[in-house]
Amino acid sequence: MIIDGKQIAAALKADVASRTAECQAKYGRTPHLVVIRVGEDPASVVYVRNKAKACDEAGIRNTTTVLEESCSEERLLGLIAKLNADPDVDGILVQLPLPRQISEANVIAAISREKDVDGFHPLNVAGLWQKTPHLAPCTPKGIMKLLEAAGVDPKGKRAVVIGRSNIVGLPVGKMLLDANATVTFCHTRTRDLAAATREAEILVVAAGRPKIITGDMVSEGVVIIDVGMDRDPETGKLCGDVDFASCAPKAAAITPVPGGVGPMTIACLMENTLECFLQRVK
Repeated sequence: MIIDGKQIAAALKADVASRTAECQAKYGRTPHLVVIRVGEDPASVVYVRNKAKACDEAGIRNTTTVLEESCSEERLLGLIAKLNADPDVDGILVQLPLPRQISEANVIAAISREKDVDGFHPLNVAGLWQKTPHLAPCTPKGIMKLLEAAGVDPKGKRAVVIGRSNIVGLPVGKMLLDANATVTFCHTRTRDLAAATREAEILVVAAGRPKIITGDMVSEGVVIIDVGMDRDPETGKLCGDVDFASCAPKAAAITPVPGGVGPMTIACLMENTLECFLQRVK
């Protein structure tokens, strides 16, 4: 089975659109997401444009603010403070990465927890690990929804996560653990990566290296979630961290790149924005 992230994301966005329409009728307005981009990083420009398009599809009001590359941290933090205090703003997202002169940690901590649609605020991270109310980060949340849509119950299964970032690896590992999987984390210092990945019944790959997982490294019937978004060094084409051609024949289910995890990340951002709105108006 190829897990169609586009189709699953479209269904989630349609559900969010239906619920936002109800918000307009019930509360007199729809959720409002403000996205801040600093500089002209080509990938960031594309990502922010895609988020604005998704907002339109989901019926969410979207404002994109672009600051120059030389913007000071003080100025950005001042803008965030104003948005935190604005009752008409429900979600705030600062597109990463940021220029060198700005601390990502300071910016993430400055966003109000209640408006932190990315789920990166320290208190939302603490909520995930302590099992208290929190907003889940979008990519891990999307991964769990992909598994659910594919009929994969993590309970009792051996899950292997490659990558230990705060954005994907660590949170998705915790979510799989909470879903009663037995979780192993692998990373650049793992001695025998193939031995670990062959044990996986669920394999989540967020290594940031093109085609690092090949067919000889996985077992028959594995479910593979490829979070990578890389360029094939040989062809220059977009590819994932998983060598799809050699792994797909052995997998019970696998996500493609593109069209797998990426669309779900943006769809979950829409759902998080709606959740922020509902928490604030209740």
